Amino acid sequence: MSAELTNKEISKVFKLAAQLMELHDANPYKLRSIQNASFKIERMEQQLATVPAEELEALDGIGKSTAAKIISILDNGSFDELDEWLEKTPEGILQILAIKGIGPKKVKVIWKDLGVENPGELLYACNENRLIELKGFGEKTQEQIKKALEYAKNNQGKFRYADVEEFAEKFLQDLKDKNFCQAVAITGSYRRRMEILDKIEILVAANDHIPVIAFFGSHPQILTRLDHLNNGSLHFKAEIGIEIVLISCKPHDFHLKLFETTGSDSHISELTIPDQKFESEEAIYAALKMQFVPPELREGSWEINAAKENKIPKLLELSDLKGILHNHSTYSDGAHTLKQMAEHCKSLGYEYFCICDHSKSAFYANGMQPDRILAQHNEIDKLNDSLAPFKIFKGIESDILFDGSLDYPDEILASFDMVVASIHSVLRMDLEKATSRLIKAIENPYTTILGHPTGRLLLAREAYPIDHKKVIDACAANGVILELNANPYRLDIDWRWIHYALEKDVKISINPDAHHMDGFKDMHFGVLVARKGGLTAEMTFNAMSLSEMKDHLVKRKAAIKS
Repeated sequence: MSAELTNKEISKVFKLAAQLMELHDANPYKLRSIQNASFKIERMEQQLATVPAEELEALDGIGKSTAAKIISILDNGSFDELDEWLEKTPEGILQILAIKGIGPKKVKVIWKDLGVENPGELLYACNENRLIELKGFGEKTQEQIKKALEYAKNNQGKFRYADVEEFAEKFLQDLKDKNFCQAVAITGSYRRRMEILDKIEILVAANDHIPVIAFFGSHPQILTRLDHLNNGSLHFKAEIGIEIVLISCKPHDFHLKLFETTGSDSHISELTIPDQKFESEEAIYAALKMQFVPPELREGSWEINAAKENKIPKLLELSDLKGILHNHSTYSDGAHTLKQMAEHCKSLGYEYFCICDHSKSAFYANGMQPDRILAQHNEIDKLNDSLAPFKIFKGIESDILFDGSLDYPDEILASFDMVVASIHSVLRMDLEKATSRLIKAIENPYTTILGHPTGRLLLAREAYPIDHKKVIDACAANGVILELNANPYRLDIDWRWIHYALEKDVKISINPDAHHMDGFKDMHFGVLVARKGGLTAEMTFNAMSLSEMKDHLVKRKAAIKS
């Protein structure tokens, strides 16, 4: 069997099957079986691709029928029944199903009652007010669907940085290995570590660009050369869907061209470059009597004046982080046990770890009732004895309820070392409601960290609107840490607000929100965007040493009691 698919990817195939079954009115018992399989597979500790085929059906919750489907998915990416449902479903309906917020039941009504078969037709129907009279719909539902469609349409051709990084770095290395370039680098928005990309720009310095163009055109992961030619650059379409732009220059122009193509238009437009040859980008900034500006900062905002005044700080490095906070385990909706998560964190060289499983109101995520909190705390005490000096902190991701209060009464909140307060439900709020809800949670004395403040999922779900300044000011007034959720779907708080937070002396905690051991790798993406906001080690909460973290939490608890 193939070892390429993860449990999460296998689970997604089952989820698609369940959606299509619901769409086509399949047997409800079979539907429930497929839904249960999707749920269980995503949360399994052992990767199914590593289990011998003959042992799969013996796994808890799998069985013979599900095992056969898993084997087929690992071998072919699908299974027979799913293929049959796919044949019955127009491609456009699958595209509508993929849009967040439009479930199978509504899609079925739209398809069967309106004859709509693709997102374009559905958007037109919304604009014509044709959904309002449908059973189970209404003006509000129509507006929500319209917004979801417009959001998806506006994001076509865009990619999360994390989804293209591996491809980009491998492609760059393949090009370097050919040795027909005097210099080569990825430039543009990718080099600035933008969280959303629409292209990957590669700058190549060579005396002869013919073999370079041939390399691009013949690379196995390049699908086609596009027709357009802009400013001397060639455009190609990669297999993963993103556009690859080849920018060429002569070797003696490389550093100037790299500088010109890296910075945003706002950054470059504010600078007047002397007409001379440069041996490095550092030399360019020196000629401008400016401090060197790291690529990720070149967005044309505060960094220009800071560089002129020699006030660009030393930016955070991944190696500065001493612990990993905000993680989940099998106590709620994680894939690995508390012990596995903690031991893996320790093996990566960190000094401490905080488990923050979901609170009881998050029933959809197996949120913890008080008796299970006590069981987890007892397990943490035992693990801390065996793992010392490594430390597991007792945490919780407490839901911020609709009125801004936290899940659990004060006596339970007081039992945790730290509380990450986050919104997970009733996400449709106006700016005033969302802001007041967050501020009330921030003002709760038990709140340690404000988790993923805007609830966004990049390219999947819009953030709910908040008054960032009021929220950050509230964090400053209440000594609350602001989370930069490192999951590449979130990267929330947006890096554009980090500089304001630092001005207000609000520390940032880079948290992976890890639901499995591999989730710790997302710390890498959190650091990349943190640097864009100018974050330093001194202003990073989890760059504290273990002793510093202990002292901080002790003082915080003492302040609550007083």
